[in-house]
Amino acid sequence: MSDDALPTLLDVLRQRFPEASTTTLREMLKGDRVRVDGAVERVAKRRIAPAARVVVLPRHGRALDPRLRVLFEDDALLVVDKDAGLLTVPNDTSREETAESLLDAWAGGKPTARRVFHVHRLDRDTSGVLVFAKGAFARDRLQELFAAHELERVYVAVVHGAPRPARGTLRAILAEGADLRVRRVNDERLGKEAITHYRTLRTTGAYAFLELTLETGRRHQIRVQLADAGHPVVGDRVYGRADGDPLGRLALHATRLAFVHPLTRRPLRFDVPPPASFAALA
Repeated sequence: MSDDALPTLLDVLRQRFPEASTTTLREMLKGDRVRVDGAVERVAKRRIAPAARVVVLPRHGRALDPRLRVLFEDDALLVVDKDAGLLTVPNDTSREETAESLLDAWAGGKPTARRVFHVHRLDRDTSGVLVFAKGAFARDRLQELFAAHELERVYVAVVHGAPRPARGTLRAILAEGADLRVRRVNDERLGKEAITHYRTLRTTGAYAFLELTLETGRRHQIRVQLADAGHPVVGDRVYGRADGDPLGRLALHATRLAFVHPLTRRPLRFDVPPPASFAALA
């Protein structure tokens, strides 16, 4: 069957909801309620193959916070693109809104019956792809994937200076101190190994634009290792330079997350490009 002979998504929705008006069906698409094979789909004219799985989610009771954008949702997972400036989960000193609490409220969770659970974290000032679990079973299976490093995690960063060589691997033993800062230590009994692979995408006189792939996932791993190498991330007020914040934010973005769905065993990959300000700077 040629693509032109396949029904459009709007045709599929009309068959499923024969009493709904075209305006209502388009509102479903605009409201990010329609998923095709788990991914958010907004294009009414998209051709739908017979094997495709089209799901229409119930109307959520509240709008999702604009600092979060849904990339994928099914009965087990929720993948989002997070803005910089938003915590993933509460920390010891703050009980402000977090990505986890906002998503849980949006999904209809309650204090006594949560719906959404974090699996990993991004720093407050890091933007990009995050996956959350719906329920403890999916959470535990995803955490096993992270613990075994059976997934792909790729970041982009703008750093001060140009690393030499232009590509390579950063290795260190990292430990967190009582002041919550992460530092390099020489004794592997005092910390955990951190491994980051990097390659330089382009450079200017003052900055370099890097792609970084995590082999391990330690707290502040990328920031500490780059600072230790003499090329701190632009805008890093903890490990970087006091005068190095031209963007008004940390120039670190989680651009790709790829893993096997813990229930369906289907491979999933999510790519979110970094903010345009990164490219303008480097």
